Amino acid sequence: MSRRVSLPAADDLFRPTSGEEDARPGRGKVRAVPDAPEGVEATPKAPSGRVRHDEKITVYVTAGELMDLEKARLTLRGNHGLAVDRGRIVREALHLVLAELESGGEDSALVRRLRES
Repeated sequence: MSRRVSLPAADDLFRPTSGEEDARPGRGKVRAVPDAPEGVEATPKAPSGRVRHDEKITVYVTAGELMDLEKARLTLRGNHGLAVDRGRIVREALHLVLAELESGGEDSALVRRLRES
């Protein structure tokens, strides 16, 4: 008996998720977020919320920043009845900062803070 472990091939692990057709039989187009129904305008600048995300980034934070994020999560749950994970909080915060940058430009808090550092 071989001691070698059989692992799946890369194409078994990675599959197309947006707009790409898979040429293999029985595999069609896969979308993480369905198209908006006819006549309904999709909001392009809304945070993604609780959906399967196709992209990933890694952000390094200090222990204090992570503790602040966890405190915010617990505050949202305990004081406001919102059971959200840290990723959702970060996506919402990112949405708010980027929307304010788009509308405020030079006067946005992001520009001011980055200039100060």
